[in-house]
Amino acid sequence: MKPLARIHGGPDAQGAPLYDFSSNSNACGPCPQALAVVQAADATRYPDAAYADLRAALARFHGVAPWRVVLAGSASEFIFRITAWVKGQGTRQAPRTVCLPRHGYGDYAHATQAWGLQSTAQPDAADLVWACEPSSPLGQAHTTWPAWLRRAADGALHHSPAAPEPLCNTVVLDSAYAPLRLGGTPSLSDAQRGRVWQLFSPNKALGLTGVRAAYAIAPFDAQPAAAQLDALVPSWVLGAHGVALLMAWTQTDTQAWLHSSLQTLRGWKQRQVQGLQALGWTVQPSDTPFFCAQPPQGVDAVALCAQLRTQGIKLRDATSFGLPGWVRLGVLPPQAQDALGAALQTTVNKGQA
Repeated sequence: MKPLARIHGGPDAQGAPLYDFSSNSNACGPCPQALAVVQAADATRYPDAAYADLRAALARFHGVAPWRVVLAGSASEFIFRITAWVKGQGTRQAPRTVCLPRHGYGDYAHATQAWGLQSTAQPDAADLVWACEPSSPLGQAHTTWPAWLRRAADGALHHSPAAPEPLCNTVVLDSAYAPLRLGGTPSLSDAQRGRVWQLFSPNKALGLTGVRAAYAIAPFDAQPAAAQLDALVPSWVLGAHGVALLMAWTQTDTQAWLHSSLQTLRGWKQRQVQGLQALGWTVQPSDTPFFCAQPPQGVDAVALCAQLRTQGIKLRDATSFGLPGWVRLGVLPPQAQDALGAALQTTVNKGQA
């Protein structure tokens, strides 16, 4: 099987763009409190291999038992690790299956392929279900929850009497963008979220995506699974800077900065959306400081992205997300928006797109 192409936003072979709309990082960042802690991290020593203080801090932050905190080198690392773990569960001979979001982060599918699992569109029939809310690239609610999870608020987990295991073993809610929610409400209750794996990668919300660090909160009844996933990770999965980032994430002043940044992002987003609409773009609604938009009729999105890149402006072509003809744009400050607007007018007026 041909490997899937790895396509990401952010810097590329041409370096860092002057105006990078292709990334979902918080454009108000970097968070000064978190940056100071990361810069002060002692890189001359190993972190505590058990990460006792970090686990305790994250457990307090989420109000859970420390065993529920599973540390990860990044969200992508955890995606591959839990996919491998799911493959090894159970005794049946049939290939394990994964339900992927219709439009979602490419590493869900990359891990599925790498570990030889099969994809399915039916969450109730899957061994592993990936959800992301707010989603990427659309920044919208997730819709394809398994039936047993929709009933979980009442404590009614669904097991088939004829099957030796639940119809859906593992649900992972990628919550990378939950801290950046600008509107809308979560579609799962607290009780429902307590029955799924919740994956967090705070570097996006803090505007420090170059620091790789993440963690998951295990379901309330998954202590053996959490221990198994901890056993699958190599020693020192986080370096000193990753530890510093996650410790900073739990601090009151960091959260206060994040809360303040959301108000700024709301204003920037409204301005950016209105600017694109004035140029004839179609904009999808989103709950996040990123969204998908379609150029005016007759403008090729792929060619436009390539042309803008030569001008120091990078958009994210959404073809790899299953949205050909659309682009994803992160919200940037007014100066960057004005540069994008001027470049779009020049490019389209010259008929170069």
